[in-house]
Amino acid sequence: MTLTADTTWQRGISLPETTIAPSKGWFRLNLRELWEYRELLYFFVWRELKVRYKQTAIGAAWAVLQPFLTMLVFSLFFGRLAHIPSNNLPYPIFYFSALLPWMYFSNALQNATNTMVENQRVITKVFFPRLLLPLAAVISGLADFAVGFTVLLGMMAYYRISPGWAILVLPLFLLLAVLTAFGVGLWLSALNAIYRDVRYVLPFLVQFWMFASPVVYPSSMVPARWRGLYGLNPMAGVIEGFPWALTGSSRPPMLLLGGSIIAVLLVCGSGLAYFKKMEGTIADVV
Repeated sequence: MTLTADTTWQRGISLPETTIAPSKGWFRLNLRELWEYRELLYFFVWRELKVRYKQTAIGAAWAVLQPFLTMLVFSLFFGRLAHIPSNNLPYPIFYFSALLPWMYFSNALQNATNTMVENQRVITKVFFPRLLLPLAAVISGLADFAVGFTVLLGMMAYYRISPGWAILVLPLFLLLAVLTAFGVGLWLSALNAIYRDVRYVLPFLVQFWMFASPVVYPSSMVPARWRGLYGLNPMAGVIEGFPWALTGSSRPPMLLLGGSIIAVLLVCGSGLAYFKKMEGTIADVV
């Protein structure tokens, strides 16, 4: 952000007039400014967690019930009835390990998309880096992920599945999921502030993206000629990598991982550039 000051004279008194304008250029990320507002980021994250389960009967237990109940449905219909391959894993482990990163991503994406509209009163009255709002929405989802991950470890212990050295790579897959949700969330949050049609398109986008990712099926079912294009889906490498990192039941998804890393860098870079470009417009529109 850049500040310009003009001095006007009214009744013999000098009154400073301050105008807040967005930084010029397609990519200006002020990391020092974000660090100075880190306490505000903590507050936004804490507020997200409090509001999410406010006035709910079972509170944070929804973080477990949502993926667990979905896992039961997938295990029954896609596993027992459709006999979709599960990479030699029990169906509950196969589906829960895929649903865990996917549900984190989908919930974080939806929260980040709506954050600019939901906080329009704050945006128009107080100055702070607008980037904190979608960032807080993405970070707050990690609390639900941690709860679900604990349940997954308990399920692995029940099935006597021990993680190997590959679990050391698991934080990389989680980081890719966070960056993907953040990058796409920047695009959609800025667009949603200007075009309210985005909130109607978002559920369809999330549903389509799920079936375009190896959540219901393993990536080995994708024809070889489409693997390169399929790897451009940043969540494909993340979701395929989670079961491998935890169980080592299949070969490491190196092709998908390489494509995912490239796609995530492009999404985050373009998302940051677009969000910063539209930051001033967003404040006027909301």
